[in-house]
Amino acid sequence: MTFDPADEGLDADDVQERVDDAIENNEVVLFMKGTPMMPQCGFSKRAIGLITKYREDVETVDVLQNLDAFRAALEEYSGWETIPQTYVEGEFVGGSDILAELEERGDLAETLNAEDVDVDASDDGDDQTVESPF
Repeated sequence: MTFDPADEGLDADDVQERVDDAIENNEVVLFMKGTPMMPQCGFSKRAIGLITKYREDVETVDVLQNLDAFRAALEEYSGWETIPQTYVEGEFVGGSDILAELEERGDLAETLNAEDVDVDASDDGDDQTVESPF
């Protein structure tokens, strides 16, 4: 099997169906260039890294199967055509820069509906710390 860079993989109808299905049927979905194991751009690598700090169950979609069609389909949902794009419970969150801003503010885990988000809520008032033996 040879690689043909002109082969777009999925047609526009298949892409639209894939986008609709992924957004509607997954709590967290990331449309990215490449895969989590092999991201094909720095922004996608950054986005999947930030998300997987809090969620292991993220659905990812490799948009390189037909980049132009994915951009058009995603623009209908978000108004953006840039990749990567993150959706949580069907709502557009943003790309890697927005995820990084949320992380910096301490809001990313909550935005991603991660379990055990509120560490303070489980605080029993015991402020003992464990010292490292090193």
